[in-house]
Amino acid sequence: MSARRLAISQPDNFQLSASAKKKIAAWVKKYPKDRQRSALIPALWIAQKDAGGWIPEAALRELGDMLDMPYIRVYEVVTFYTMFNLEPVGEHHIQLCGTTPCWLRGSDALIEVLERRIGPRGSVSSDGKLSWVEVECLGACANAPMAQISNNKGDDYYEDLTAETFEQLLDDLSAGKSVNHGPQNSRHTSEPEGGNNTLTGEGPYLEDKLVYLPNTAKKTKMSVHGGAPKAKRKAATTTKAAQKPKVQKKAPAKKAAKPKVIYKGGPTDGTPDDLKLIKGIGPKFEKDLNSKGIYYFRQIAAWKVADVKMVEELIDSIPGRIKRDEWVKQAKSLAKKA
Repeated sequence: MSARRLAISQPDNFQLSASAKKKIAAWVKKYPKDRQRSALIPALWIAQKDAGGWIPEAALRELGDMLDMPYIRVYEVVTFYTMFNLEPVGEHHIQLCGTTPCWLRGSDALIEVLERRIGPRGSVSSDGKLSWVEVECLGACANAPMAQISNNKGDDYYEDLTAETFEQLLDDLSAGKSVNHGPQNSRHTSEPEGGNNTLTGEGPYLEDKLVYLPNTAKKTKMSVHGGAPKAKRKAATTTKAAQKPKVQKKAPAKKAAKPKVIYKGGPTDGTPDDLKLIKGIGPKFEKDLNSKGIYYFRQIAAWKVADVKMVEELIDSIPGRIKRDEWVKQAKSLAKKA
């Protein structure tokens, strides 16, 4: 590993914000009193975000005082991990993967774009908008070549890049335009281009009953038997009924309240919202949601627990994804701004 040193030019005065100190204090409380130095790495990450993408020397001293650590111990950690930037970076900091899978898929062409647009590795563009470094594997080999771009909105992956799409991405970022993270071609996550071509049929996990998609008037029937012939379905059902012991029926559970059905068949209240602004929703999910009559942030904002489960089944989403990515919370926030 090459030596990493603090920037020669340092700000005259720097102090962590009250918000950053509060977040660091929350991490410190996670550890016993004699082990609170264990909060150093998350504290460094918070400090880096607070300082605009890099860590000034004054911040290291402040963290050392907060965690009761010798300054040299803080320096040892921050200079070891390349996730911490020791010099100022651009508004959009690009970490381009140059490991073998990305190299085989054309990362050299992306490096040429960065060197031409910004300068050598570690450079910041003259307008302060862009900076870049080359890094080792970021764990998205199936979508090579790729890069992680960090800014005040987050640390997102941009995948399946070409020199042309990467150039356009840099143009949009520099111009302050909204960009979609994830694959920059027609792929959805790591599926083949054109969509998934395996495991596309109905599975045994579906219940043989009618279910209703929230916020629409359409009914979708889910059959546990799939495409089995009628005779075979009847025989299977009869056999299962004969083998299954009779149990006392429980009182039906109270159904969760569903959001009011607002739209029937298509958007009727102005231009649809750009659902891709919700982190976790890409072009494919937006298309699936639109096909079910969901076009607006306020529709998603109205979902309850039962609604989320139903939506995940009908748009073939990974269970728990909507909750994990906080679609409902994001939709509420975006609906207020719309």
